[in-house]
Amino acid sequence: MPLDTVLYTAHATATGGRDGRAVVPEGGLNLKLSMPKELGGKGGEGTNPEQLFAAGYSACFIGAIRFVGQRDRIAIPADVSISASVGVGLIPNGFGIEVELKVSLPGMAREQARRLIEKAHAVCPYSNATRNNIDVTLTLV
Repeated sequence: MPLDTVLYTAHATATGGRDGRAVVPEGGLNLKLSMPKELGGKGGEGTNPEQLFAAGYSACFIGAIRFVGQRDRIAIPADVSISASVGVGLIPNGFGIEVELKVSLPGMAREQARRLIEKAHAVCPYSNATRNNIDVTLTLV
């Protein structure tokens, strides 16, 4: 679905693939990349695309929670956190990913927290990009 208005555009450059570097032109991100041993790499120091996706999705989802909280006048705990797990594996035509987001909303009533998470999942750009493409599990912890 095309965007009505582009509010922000991020830029990054990767070189060398899974054993290279990833940088953003504004600075602040200049990462050594390394392929995990489980995927045939050497492992060691460095990060990989799945870790970057996990970090981006979890941070973006917190933003969606705060957006819904502000919109719906729901107090969001200051110490909200999300631990994301991104699995990579084989699918019939190559490789695919799956995601689990473990959402912590300390002090919030469980039913209210569940409804908030569902609403955030409806507005989060990462959720919208992955919907009906990959399995995304939302777990309230």
